[in-house]
Amino acid sequence: MFYHLFYPLAQYHIFFNVFRYITFRSVAAFVTSLLFSFFIGPKIINLLKANKAVETINDEVPESHKAKQGTPTMGGLIILSGILLSTLLWNNLLNTNILLLLLTVLWLGGLGFLDDYLKNFLSEKRGLIPRYKLLGQVTLGAIIACALYFMPNNSEITTISLPFIKNAFIHLSWFFIPFVIFMIVGTSNAVNLTDGLDGLAAGTISIATFGLGVMAYLKGHFIIAKYLNIEFIAESGEITIFTASMVGTTLGFLWFNAKPAQIFMGDTGSLTLGGLLALIAVILREEIFFAIIGAIFISEALSSMIQRYYFKYTRLKTGTGVRFFKKAPLHHHFEMSGVSEEKIVVRFWIIAILLVAIGLGTLKIR
Repeated sequence: MFYHLFYPLAQYHIFFNVFRYITFRSVAAFVTSLLFSFFIGPKIINLLKANKAVETINDEVPESHKAKQGTPTMGGLIILSGILLSTLLWNNLLNTNILLLLLTVLWLGGLGFLDDYLKNFLSEKRGLIPRYKLLGQVTLGAIIACALYFMPNNSEITTISLPFIKNAFIHLSWFFIPFVIFMIVGTSNAVNLTDGLDGLAAGTISIATFGLGVMAYLKGHFIIAKYLNIEFIAESGEITIFTASMVGTTLGFLWFNAKPAQIFMGDTGSLTLGGLLALIAVILREEIFFAIIGAIFISEALSSMIQRYYFKYTRLKTGTGVRFFKKAPLHHHFEMSGVSEEKIVVRFWIIAILLVAIGLGTLKIR
């Protein structure tokens, strides 16, 4: 909104030229979303408490989690509102990439909200039927994939940049469509699995988003992209502003989600943020870079898959199922091994920072 209102006034006064700059609008978007999250957070927490939208702890999590019973959930509403407000204020709303990202926010946010609503307000506490949730994710992935694939002057979108190798790409061609569906479905569910400890998902998501935001800025700047020998993507600079909004609102949410958590993210937040990370990686053609900086999400998802299929395999072989991990996802395994929740969360954050540093370090090696 501000971009469309004030930048045209630059012809009358040089001050308004500042609204053209990605850096200015990124900082403004970060501050706006962070402060708005601080403002709206307590109001949403009180609203959820009043409506008894609180977490129900099941028997499959460690015993220490029983104390979290009754904590408000659906905290993704803080994140979604912060992203939407900041994006509407500071982004160029005619940018196709931003429109696709906003569609993802509304679609996955609505899907996650429906799941959380059914869990919290129906007596069965079952949430959305898994196949319906999967259908919603797949449908969005198909819409996004087709929009990108058939977009005019966007033929390079089907290529994937290879880190560590100069001018090397993987060309997906038509396989791009199922690949994007897999990315969005897989990442949204992987981030959802990561949301199991106070502050774990919010912190790691903020760090990974920062890495993608840096990549978006570099690829959207012609001179820097040429210097680093990476592809210049003309409209990707606007994604930097969007990622700044994501980081700001997620850190604002972390203010209330750090242990002891006053609110949990719920599917409303985790599904949405996971889908956004996947889509940004696809638009930037940096899916492998994202696999590096998002390795924590991958490990959480893989640990759950290994646990499930290893149990089934051993039950078929011996008649008694054996678990590969003490508990899954991976963060629960460390909890059951005697590591404190705080230490697990901080160590995962440190690993996430290291992964982003490694990922960005590949830029000068290419």
